[in-house]
Amino acid sequence: MFESIFKRGTTTQEETRNQWIKCPKCTSLMYYKEVEAQQNVCPKCNHHFRISAKKRIESLIDEGSFVEYDMTLAPVDPLKFSDKKSYKKRLEEAKAKTGKTSSVMSGSCTIGGEAVEIVVFDFSFMGGSLGSVEGEKIVRSITRAIKKECGFVIVSASGGARMQESTYSLLQMSKTSAALNRLHQKGLPFISILTDPTMGGVSASFAMLGDIIMAEPGALIGFAGQRVIKQTVGVDLPEGFQRSEFLLEHGLIDMIVNREDMHQTLADLFKLFKKEKKSMATTETNETNTLEEKTEEERAFEMGEFELVPEEKL
Repeated sequence: MFESIFKRGTTTQEETRNQWIKCPKCTSLMYYKEVEAQQNVCPKCNHHFRISAKKRIESLIDEGSFVEYDMTLAPVDPLKFSDKKSYKKRLEEAKAKTGKTSSVMSGSCTIGGEAVEIVVFDFSFMGGSLGSVEGEKIVRSITRAIKKECGFVIVSASGGARMQESTYSLLQMSKTSAALNRLHQKGLPFISILTDPTMGGVSASFAMLGDIIMAEPGALIGFAGQRVIKQTVGVDLPEGFQRSEFLLEHGLIDMIVNREDMHQTLADLFKLFKKEKKSMATTETNETNTLEEKTEEERAFEMGEFELVPEEKL
């Protein structure tokens, strides 16, 4: 009895160690609750820590509005791939670590009262890699957005295409891009959010196809790693050339938004898109009405069915 009472009031060395977080940017040591209160952002230098897909969704959507889809979709091992570990073993470890069967969560929600389909990558599941299941979830989310005539958001946090699925994963780049083209043809908005890191096949496909591309501060964004690029081109590279600030300066992304401002920014953008769509619909209606009011001669002239004869030839 007394042992349980005293044990309840003590803190082990491991628990004490886990209560403190060291910022990788400014090296400050902070109490973990202090960081969590800032949405996992360093209060001293504004470094944005990586967070899980679940926490990301909670920070972006209207509270209690998220409904998850396609939770039962799980990858298989068509190539029987094995390196230091088998692909099957890696999937089992990732599932045990995250409780998920893939590196993305997808579903419906509202942001600022506007209906939105959302897909969020979780870097803790095999580095947020893009595989056949992830591609299928993205396409299904786009299909739901088209059906509901609502906006679409992808939050990327990925090392790129999943090597264990080889060509199967590479095909997801074209598959998702084609689906996004269908969304674009319907005049529906796609907002791409780039977080740390967004690399490889993800950055080379859907991540850079947004109507609006925004990123978190300091996010690592690119295709190949800095060392590989330097070895390939054989020249020294600019400092921080793969960070979001450098990309914004050179026009590759549209804006950098702090995590605490992301929800409101998305809400404002979707309301702006909705207002613009209504304005365009009103303009098209007015043009149709104007055309109907014109005489047969005016319509024929506009269609090029006959030309006016100069007065001197009359």
